[in-house]
Amino acid sequence: MMPLAFADPGLDHTVKKINGNVQMRQHLADMGFAEGTTVKVVSRLNGSLIVNVKNTRIAIGESMAMRIMV
Repeated sequence: MMPLAFADPGLDHTVKKINGNVQMRQHLADMGFAEGTTVKVVSRLNGSLIVNVKNTRIAIGESMAMRIMV
């Protein structure tokens, strides 16, 4: 397991665990990040990541990506 922030762009990864408090986990779940979901890092730009989750591209910060374990 590793944080999504360290994942190689272009490869599919499965979300294994979401770390953080209840509000943070709920916020990520509302965006589509749930255990068992397939995600792909599309690109990195100035500390932010563009992530494809459930056929939607979402921009998240590196600190948030560190909470998503794949």
